[in-house]
Amino acid sequence: MRVTQGMLTNNMLRHLSNSYDRMGKYQEQLSTGKKINRPSDNPVVAMKGMNYRTQLNEVQQFQRNLGEMHNWMENSDSAMDKATQAMQRVRELTVQASNGTYDQGQRENIAKEIGQLKDHMIDIANTKVNNKYIFNGNDTLNAPVDVSEENPPAADPSPFKVSDNSGEVMIEISKGNSLKANIDPTKVFSGQLFADLQGLENALKGNDESKLNGYLDIIDDHINNIVDERADLGARMNRIELVEDRLAQQEITATRILSENEDADIEKVITELKTQESVHRAALGVGARIIQPTLMDFLR
Repeated sequence: MRVTQGMLTNNMLRHLSNSYDRMGKYQEQLSTGKKINRPSDNPVVAMKGMNYRTQLNEVQQFQRNLGEMHNWMENSDSAMDKATQAMQRVRELTVQASNGTYDQGQRENIAKEIGQLKDHMIDIANTKVNNKYIFNGNDTLNAPVDVSEENPPAADPSPFKVSDNSGEVMIEISKGNSLKANIDPTKVFSGQLFADLQGLENALKGNDESKLNGYLDIIDDHINNIVDERADLGARMNRIELVEDRLAQQEITATRILSENEDADIEKVITELKTQESVHRAALGVGARIIQPTLMDFLR
């Protein structure tokens, strides 16, 4: 086989081109920190990376869902704490008003405070978080207590319109598992609650001592309903903390696996780049020897 000068030159240029390509690949890995920068570099790594990234995004979405759960639950717990304090104050005032030594004027003054506490309970029932009503079941756009509509239908015992929506607000906290974020408002801020507060206020204004003792048991029942619902909420909040810990561990694992699959070993890449640079310089030196003077150079 006859080897010509042109063949030597073409082979040298092809090898130099391949050397430049390898150096470009290492430099790209150093600049991006990734083993591959396009699926064609390594289809297997690219496919695994897509799956790992999907898993990581899923875990991060569940963590955002948990943030929304915390928002609902913590605000609900805080509101019910204030509601419990208000009802405890109502009970204290009822006990005071039941004292036979109180006259009509004193009971009317207590009735005024009861009225203010009733309004305070309305404000709590109409609590909004992120522009959503958290105590109206799954109807988060409308207030559960509408004080503008007084004297509702006879079936409603309250002095104004109170929603009976007890729909659940479900949020997915892990794949295939959803948890209720809200409470049952019909057990805490029911129409009967506001009707009883209004009735107590009217009894005090009318100085009707015979009815006051009966309201103590009624108020205790309402307080117990709030405490029971708050206990249920607390149990769900404890579960949320367990799920949050598990998701945090899953995020760490998914991030590590994704990094092992895609991230370049910088020390190894630098070593390979330096090696390739040395090979490239040697190739350039060999190429310089291949390009020897031709007959035309002598004829000049």
